[in-house]
Amino acid sequence: MASQTPWVRVVIVNYNADKWLQATIDGLARQTFAEFEAVIVDNASTDGSIAGLRLPDSRFRLLKAGANIGFAAGCNLGTKGAHTPWLAMLNPDAVPNSDWLERLRAATETHRDAVAFGTTQLMAEDERLLDGGGDNYSIFGIAWRGGFGAPLPQIQQDIDVFSPCAAAALYRTDVYAAVDGFAETFFCFLEDVDLGFRLRLQGGRIVQVADAKVVHAGSAIAGRRSAFTIFHSTRNGVYMLMRCMPTPLLLLALPLFLAAQAWLMARTPNRWARLKGLVWGLLGLARARLWKDRKRILEQRRISLGVLARFLVWDPLKISRRAIVVLPQVSSASGCQVMEPV
Repeated sequence: MASQTPWVRVVIVNYNADKWLQATIDGLARQTFAEFEAVIVDNASTDGSIAGLRLPDSRFRLLKAGANIGFAAGCNLGTKGAHTPWLAMLNPDAVPNSDWLERLRAATETHRDAVAFGTTQLMAEDERLLDGGGDNYSIFGIAWRGGFGAPLPQIQQDIDVFSPCAAAALYRTDVYAAVDGFAETFFCFLEDVDLGFRLRLQGGRIVQVADAKVVHAGSAIAGRRSAFTIFHSTRNGVYMLMRCMPTPLLLLALPLFLAAQAWLMARTPNRWARLKGLVWGLLGLARARLWKDRKRILEQRRISLGVLARFLVWDPLKISRRAIVVLPQVSSASGCQVMEPV
């Protein structure tokens, strides 16, 4: 039955997700918490995933973008006109447990000062293993999903993280709108960490919810180590660093980022895709839009450099281990170490 007053709008951006899309939608239809609406944004898929799609009931709506506008723009399109207090992003290759929304709703009551929530992601290949336990970010400009490939028991309680992974995440609608949602210039990859970075700069608290779970195929569409994935991740890594990192930390982070990229190019596949992404990212620094974004983002900063430094990972071994990093609970609502904008 359609909800009269939905609590959350779930946005699913599809591009050639094949059978995964229907499985994800069916997982939503089985939710124990029924007060939601769902918008499926299709980016001009050509694999038949839309032609054969079955929408369970009137809570579900299909919105055709008309072209492949990317994940970031697709999410922003799907949120337009939303009157729900919360927005959920769900990948078309992430099938939620039946109590996913119920657990997220409970988390918003427990952690009332949080502005965004992440979901425990299980590997589709082996649900005893983590696909991700929250996104982390380092002074080296490298981001990663914490706990990738680790045994599930590593996550036993809610923790504060740098950013939720947007494969299955929840955002307060007013906060999402206030920061203009995802950066559409990213197209796809790292747009969720960029948004988390901006929320963190404003003093927003972000919580990873242990018992809200999805089964995630993890880059089932783009490919985890494909040239497409590596190019966009590398390019967007440059964009995020230059948009969001305050100057005193940027002077340290930029050379560390370039050194890390050189190390990765020498040791990982698709090195030419990484080099191309790095060059494109650096060429993008000539765009006036990026510097306007940087000015606006940093003018809205509410936390001190010291607090931000505590949110960043400084130990390269944690990156190589894909560690789950628990952040201190510092938020604008708590009043802890928060500064006024300068």
